[in-house]
Amino acid sequence: MRADADEVGREGQGTRPSATIIGCQGPVLGPEEAAFIRDANPLGFILFARNIEEPDQVRRLTDALRAAVGRDAPVLIDQEGGRVQRLRAPHWREWLPPLDQVKASPPEVMERGVWLRYRLIADELRKLGIDANCAPSADIAGPDTHPFLRNRCFGSDAATVVKAARAAANGLLEGGVLPVLKHIPGHGRAIADSHMELPTVDAPEAELLRADFAPFRALADLPVGMTAHIRFRAIDPDRPATASPVMIDLIRRRIGFQGLLMTDDITMQALSGTAAERARAAIAAGCDIVLHCNGTISEMAETVAAAGEMGDVALRRAATALAARTEPHPIDTTLLEAELETLLKG
Repeated sequence: MRADADEVGREGQGTRPSATIIGCQGPVLGPEEAAFIRDANPLGFILFARNIEEPDQVRRLTDALRAAVGRDAPVLIDQEGGRVQRLRAPHWREWLPPLDQVKASPPEVMERGVWLRYRLIADELRKLGIDANCAPSADIAGPDTHPFLRNRCFGSDAATVVKAARAAANGLLEGGVLPVLKHIPGHGRAIADSHMELPTVDAPEAELLRADFAPFRALADLPVGMTAHIRFRAIDPDRPATASPVMIDLIRRRIGFQGLLMTDDITMQALSGTAAERARAAIAAGCDIVLHCNGTISEMAETVAAAGEMGDVALRRAATALAARTEPHPIDTTLLEAELETLLKG
C-alpha cells in the first residue's frame, strides 16, 4: 500500500480529508452512518470492542469504512496486549501486559520476544483489514505511575523502553501495520488517569528532557505519534500538551518528531470544553489530526467541522506515514508462537 499527497484525498475528486480519525457505532456500518462518513471524509477510523464480534464481521466492517470514503483509509485499533487489547479470545490471542512480558524475558532475548509478539499481532490485524496499531508506548513506568498505565509500559528506565518500543514498532512495520508511538512527550509521571481528569507534572524541564522525553527523541523517526493529555507545569502551566503550542513546538523541535501527530482521544476528561472546542485547540496548537473515539454521530460531526480539512503539511506527513504500510512477507505463525513461548520460559 502506498500513498502520495494526492492519493490521501478521495480518488478522482481531489477532496482533502478532514483532520480527524473517528470511531463508529457498532459492528455493522448502517446506511445513515455510512452517509455521514462519506460527507465527513475523515483521514481514517479507529475500532473498539463495540465494533468487534468475529473475524469475518470485522473484515466486512473495515471494507465498508473504506468504501464509505472511497480510498484506502487507515483503520486503527488499540492492540497493545494485556488490559488494552480490543481483539480477544476465542478468535484472537490473549497477550501478557507489555511490562509483564519484558519482566518475564531474559534480558538477552527481550527485544526478540517483543518483536515476535508484535509481528504476530500485525498478522492478526492485517487479516482483518486493520493497518495501524496504537502502540508502542514509550512512557517510562515510575513508582507513582497511575495503574491505568503502569503495566502498559515496557520498563522503568529509558534504555529498556527504547529497545522494547523499537522492537515492537519494527514487528508491526514488518507485518504491514503502522505503529503509533504514544504518549508523546511522556505519560509516565502522571499519577492521575487522563481518561477521568487532567494530570499535572511538576518536574523541571531539564529533568523531563533528560528522562521522560528521551525515549521519544530516540524513536522520533517513527511515522505516527499520539500526544499525551498531560500538563507539564514547567513548560506550559496552563494547557495540556495536546492543546499547547509550546508543547507541540517542543515535540517537533527538541524531541525531533516530524511524523504525523494525532491527539489522544479528545473525549477523555483530561480536556476541557466541548468536543469542537477541544478539536480547534488541538489543531491550533499544531496537531495534525484529532482522534475522536466514542462513535456518537452528532459529536463526531461537531469535531469534524471544528478540525477542518487537512493542511498541506499535514497531508504530506500523512502521505509519508501511509506509504509505510508495506505488504508483509508471509510468516509461519506456529513457528513464531513456539519461539516466543520458549523465550518466555527462559
